Amino acid sequence: MKVPVGIIGSGNIGSDLMIKILQHSERLALVAMVGIDPTSDGLARAESLGVPTTSLGIQGFTQMPEFDKVRIVFDATYAAAHIVHDGILKKSEKLLIDLTPAAIGPYVVPVVNLDQHLGARNINMVTCGGQATIPMVAAVARVAKVHYAEIVASIASLSAGPGTRANIDEFTETTARAIEQVGGASKGKAIIILNPAEPPLIMRDTVFCLSEFNSEQTIADSIDAMIASVQQYVPGYRLKQKVQFERIPASDPVFLPGIGEFSGLKTSIFLEVEGAAHYLPSYAGNLDIMTSAAMATAEWISERRAFA
Repeated sequence: MKVPVGIIGSGNIGSDLMIKILQHSERLALVAMVGIDPTSDGLARAESLGVPTTSLGIQGFTQMPEFDKVRIVFDATYAAAHIVHDGILKKSEKLLIDLTPAAIGPYVVPVVNLDQHLGARNINMVTCGGQATIPMVAAVARVAKVHYAEIVASIASLSAGPGTRANIDEFTETTARAIEQVGGASKGKAIIILNPAEPPLIMRDTVFCLSEFNSEQTIADSIDAMIASVQQYVPGYRLKQKVQFERIPASDPVFLPGIGEFSGLKTSIFLEVEGAAHYLPSYAGNLDIMTSAAMATAEWISERRAFA
């Protein structure tokens, strides 16, 4: 039997997630779509597809006949709203998958650390930049200690909705912390760029890792294996060009704030994330990787955890 799920947030992310679940999930059944704008395209499309809806937000959700059936709730709103939603849903024993940067629950990047948090009540999906880049940091860190990792996420301005724009500070802070806690770097830094180019450009991500020395081939192989793992749920996730390496000798170290002098290996990884265009344009890989990772997380947990 499919696990009944609900989505809070009828904007771009919630709507894309809705289409993914309805058309591509063999384990999840969408039984509630929740919004606050009765004229939103997400609610209108949900109704046309036979999904029960409410435009009264979290309060309306708790009054829906479907509320008690729901076992997993995806929150696709924004950080401040999720804090309220978490407080209201805390007693319901539902699993919350948080697509905002609120970070109430543990950070999860499914291919990296989902197995560590299968029993968590609230799971945070970090950010779009985190989902795209943290697997690469982790791929390097599992074969060579990473002292510093810096990521630059460049997304089309048109793919950054009001929720993303309102949470820019949370994006950089949450992503940097997750680079350390999930990716395994001693120190992490995140930068986001909203690119206004026309036509809109596909999401691009650059990852710089400063690590201890190891075989360049060993690191490249680890990166390739991780990319294949991410492609299980994000087929448009790929290297833009060959991984680059630079050796920094002890005779000419660089200085890292908070770390000190560093000598070792610099690994530069250049990524492109093309969306599946289920609801959003294909250039919006930043949103697609979030919804794809969230759905994969729910599906993998439903395989390992009993939902009464």
